[in-house]
Amino acid sequence: MNAVQARQVDATLRRLGIPGVVAPKDPENAAGAWRVYDGADPAIRKDITADVLAAFVAKFREANPEPPGKSQASPTRGFIIPPEGN
Repeated sequence: MNAVQARQVDATLRRLGIPGVVAPKDPENAAGAWRVYDGADPAIRKDITADVLAAFVAKFREANPEPPGKSQASPTRGFIIPPEGN
């Protein structure tokens, strides 16, 4: 992710209460790739991007455990067979 996407990810994590620090992979190159870490110190931080992604998905599964289904409001095809005698 780039710096713009990183700001969006950071804001979303804060709203959802998911811990993590969004920072550039290379602290000297803010224009490069960004990741999610367990802390801000580049010397001791651990990349937790995959764990954060899993937590993000889990939050949405809690809100709606069923995958989106086919809309029942859409028309369906079929035939109407009138009763005999009409």
